[in-house]
Amino acid sequence: VQLQASGGGLVQAGGSLRLSCAASGGTFSSYTMGWFRQAPGKEREFVAAIRWSGGSTVYSNSVKGRFTISRDNAKNTVYLQMNGLRPEDTAVYYCAAAEYSMIVGRIGEPRWYDYWGQGTLVTVSS
Repeated sequence: VQLQASGGGLVQAGGSLRLSCAASGGTFSSYTMGWFRQAPGKEREFVAAIRWSGGSTVYSNSVKGRFTISRDNAKNTVYLQMNGLRPEDTAVYYCAAAEYSMIVGRIGEPRWYDYWGQGTLVTVSS
């Protein structure tokens, strides 16, 4: 399985970006797809996740109401629409995939994901 993340860039506070994660090399109907981020000097942090089957979503409290995760079945692509960006959202964003529909208790833990993309940098200026 390969994951290709894209869409990062520099944006002013209050602006928007949409990240994409193109998945290939697998059958994703039972997968859980997640977005994580890592700021300099900090641990990798859960952002959002979506279960490919059914489309149910989970968000971290820090992005709830501002970010939206979605998927396009035909394109095997997961998106992260980020609105109302803040300087504290600055980080490298990674997409990840797990080969099963994950329970809520595990969905925010990086160790339960099987595959990772290369990351895309998001910089929010104040």
